[in-house]
Amino acid sequence: MGTKCIHLVMGFSSCTNLFFVFIILCCYAFDAIVTIDTITSSQFIKDPETLSSNDENFTLGFFSPENSTNRYVGIWFKSQSEVIWVANRNQPLKDSSGIVTISEDGNLVVLDGQKHVIWSSNVSNSASNTSCQLLDSGNLVLLDSSRNHIWESFQQPSDTLLPGMTLTTNVITGEKVQLTSWKNPTNPSIGSFYGSIEHPDIPEAFIWNETQPYWRSGPWTGKIFLGIPNMQTSDLFGFNAANNFTGTVYLSYTIRVDQFHFFIYILNSQGQFQQKNWDSENMNWQVTWTNQKSDCDFYGICGAFASCSPQNSPICSCLRGFEPRNTQEWNRQNWTSGCVRRTPLQCERTNSQNTSAGGKADGFVKLQMIKVPAFAEWSSATQDTCRSQCLQNCSCIAYSYVTDIGCMSWNGNLIDIQQFSSGGSDLYFRVAYTELGKTRNMTAIITITVILGTSILLICAYVIWRRAFKQPVFLYSNKSVRKKNRVSEEHTSHNIIGHLSQAKLHELFLFDYEKLATATNNFHSSNKLGQGGFGPVFKGKMQDGQEIAIKRLSRASRQGQEEFFNEVVVISKLQHRNLVRLLGCCIEGEEKMLIYEYMPNKSLDAYIFDPSHNKLLDWRKRFSIIEGIARGLLYLHRDSRLKIIHRDLKVSNILLDEDLNPKISDFGLARIFGGSEDQANTERIVGTYGYMSPEYAMQGLFSEKSDVFSFGVLLLEIVSGRRNTSFYNDEQSLSLLGFAWKQWTEDNILSLTDPRIYDPNLHEYILQCVHIGLLCVQDLAVDRPNMAVVISMLNSEIANLPPPRQPAYILWQNIFSHVSTDHGLHSINTVTITDIHGR
Repeated sequence: MGTKCIHLVMGFSSCTNLFFVFIILCCYAFDAIVTIDTITSSQFIKDPETLSSNDENFTLGFFSPENSTNRYVGIWFKSQSEVIWVANRNQPLKDSSGIVTISEDGNLVVLDGQKHVIWSSNVSNSASNTSCQLLDSGNLVLLDSSRNHIWESFQQPSDTLLPGMTLTTNVITGEKVQLTSWKNPTNPSIGSFYGSIEHPDIPEAFIWNETQPYWRSGPWTGKIFLGIPNMQTSDLFGFNAANNFTGTVYLSYTIRVDQFHFFIYILNSQGQFQQKNWDSENMNWQVTWTNQKSDCDFYGICGAFASCSPQNSPICSCLRGFEPRNTQEWNRQNWTSGCVRRTPLQCERTNSQNTSAGGKADGFVKLQMIKVPAFAEWSSATQDTCRSQCLQNCSCIAYSYVTDIGCMSWNGNLIDIQQFSSGGSDLYFRVAYTELGKTRNMTAIITITVILGTSILLICAYVIWRRAFKQPVFLYSNKSVRKKNRVSEEHTSHNIIGHLSQAKLHELFLFDYEKLATATNNFHSSNKLGQGGFGPVFKGKMQDGQEIAIKRLSRASRQGQEEFFNEVVVISKLQHRNLVRLLGCCIEGEEKMLIYEYMPNKSLDAYIFDPSHNKLLDWRKRFSIIEGIARGLLYLHRDSRLKIIHRDLKVSNILLDEDLNPKISDFGLARIFGGSEDQANTERIVGTYGYMSPEYAMQGLFSEKSDVFSFGVLLLEIVSGRRNTSFYNDEQSLSLLGFAWKQWTEDNILSLTDPRIYDPNLHEYILQCVHIGLLCVQDLAVDRPNMAVVISMLNSEIANLPPPRQPAYILWQNIFSHVSTDHGLHSINTVTITDIHGR
């Protein structure tokens, strides 16, 4: 239309031309209005042009993921911070020459600069006069001349479930419409996780890791998923799942889509299914729900015939009448082999239905508030009939009846049972009669146990209280008095930790000393991995080929004894992919050893500070390590069963596995906080110079913000490739914090960044990380973000970061000057200092 208007104005007078210029502009404006949400065969969009839906909520265009220069075609809602659909996921454009258009055969295509097709809607019977429209729902549709949908993005989703989108599984053909995760946060190619709806009779949402179940929602009742505790309409709004009786099971949800009330569901690259709400005021996304709140949410973590409860320790326990299949693995907290029946069922030992001359009928044990096992079979039987049918069928292992579902039964292994504190349903599983007899007096047994247990706890608490407060502790300026009180405090702390550790040791696998000696060639120096304040660390190889790391307590180390028991208590409770795993311990005579999973790439400092190794870590890998450490700390502070402050976070305590993934180690100095406790005070300041927060080093106050400070130092070290204490003899910038602040204020981040990782294309991402690091090392704890906010910052979920305040690096100058002048004691990043008296 605009071209025709140009021909009309040729040859007219200047005055007349002014009028027709106005007409031309109107033509172009009208043309833009008509085609704002549509691509036709004669139109296209070229990078960086975009196409918007009619309500302007959704945009189709080109984008580059964070820390990447590749170009993709995607759709986003309001902001590119969360791309909801990607066309060319596995075939990125390498430059900005991409084009989105309609091809000659009527397909929607993405072309590179050489006009090669790198992605196509691939409709075989498409017409030549098609058009493509971005709807207000976010659905990109290909239309024929009659405006019929011949292809739509909702039928080929990426990692995002949108309102109005439907996930389907055809149980006859096997065809699925499913979500597929990104490979990682910076790579939208198809990852290893996918989400689908399964089981036509009892619909369930599943997340799969390759071909293995990773998480499931539990059965759909018509209103809620039974495996999602406390699921309410306000939590997961508008879901619907059913069987359309043509062999297809589907899942969808609906809301009113607008810029003020909009949420989506994301299957992220870690396999987490998250609900994200759009915050129209701050123009960003907020995570309001996630499917994985504890280790029990991982599919089948406890194996067959076992139940998982995040409130218990350990979290896995065999069902009544069952025992661990592999006791040694179970004691190591490897529960995957599950449990086996302790007493054979009567119906399996006789030819009659459920009775024999000398035996009695099997029965059922009831579990309440349960996420029922996976792979149930359904029938329309009533509740009474459901029980009798299962009892008469010897192969029926368990049953459950839910009013809105009907009768569910299980004939195989019972997998993925979880105990809830509320919600769920009742599960009845079959046991031998002798096991039923053990439950008849359970009320009396439980009552007596509670009374005795309470009495014992009160007595123990009284004994510990008397020992702990046998002498009051006063603070004097006299050095000898302070030393006496400090020794008394350490002795009391050691006794308390010793009592706790004895109660927890049964949860760990106890290794035999001789087997460990054999595994390390009698602790030969060739197997020595390192040396710490507690003693040496050795590499060992067990007879089954398993490689382990052994922390051997030095007999002369009083500090190491306390760390040993503390680590047994703390880390035995923790399970996270970014925390080193404690396999067990060995206590024989004066020998005390901790056994960990072996980390082949040792610690992070060997890569960051060693010129021959640091080139192995490019920026993307360093950022992945930073993010992994942050997630590990968030787990310690917020997501684990215990709130834990590490107190000694540093590069040498970050271990790297075979894929260079980070794992936080060394919990000897960690402290467990109570449920409502946010800050604590200590007489003994423990940690490493350069990583301790100001309030901790000077006042003995520590909280999760103390770990945040250490994380900020560590982040700046990773970015710069320099130790915080490498400036020890530099009067201008004593610490890395001072140097970083100086470069930040002078807008000279290039001088701060490790030259081996710097790339102009990555400048803004490196600048963002430095910004986050400086926010973490601010002088006042209240000014520092918590780890949840730090992770949001790292993922660019917070658009505008607050300006950082000057870090307290002057503090370190005073401390170092005092130490080096008066005592000659200082730590350059590798030795943990356990006593400071600068009150």
